[in-house]
Amino acid sequence: MTDLVGLADVEAARQLLAGVVRTTPLEPSRPLSARLGGPAWLKCENLQRAGSYKVRGAYVRIARLSDAERARGVVAASAGNHAQGVALAAEMLGTSATVFMPVGAPLPKVAATKGYGAAIELVGATVDESLVAAKEFAERTGAVFIHPFDHPDVIA
Repeated sequence: MTDLVGLADVEAARQLLAGVVRTTPLEPSRPLSARLGGPAWLKCENLQRAGSYKVRGAYVRIARLSDAERARGVVAASAGNHAQGVALAAEMLGTSATVFMPVGAPLPKVAATKGYGAAIELVGATVDESLVAAKEFAERTGAVFIHPFDHPDVIA
């Protein structure tokens, strides 16, 4: 754990997510266990509605925004999983989401993100370029930037 997040933060995030995301199973992996020489388990986050664990951090971050912040909307940048997580979390929490994605982002990820209600902006060739555009959008519009990993709520 980092200094930013403690056990109490993780437990509070877990309570906030109760009934919102699926409790995903752990499945043993015989091939990995054999290769590693010990037990290996797979956490099946691919079974989440948005297809990954990213909805967890996005939901906690957006849920903890003030009403005034949620009214301004959220913005993110991602080539896929974080984009879908933010879009889904924003939809569940009744706020608008704009997601900046690289021009070459996988079309199924773009379609899924749009399907969860986000406005999509295809900008740049890399996620780093999309991040710059998303931060500029946040500064220009007042939307809250939802970082893919660098925030205590997302980490928790």
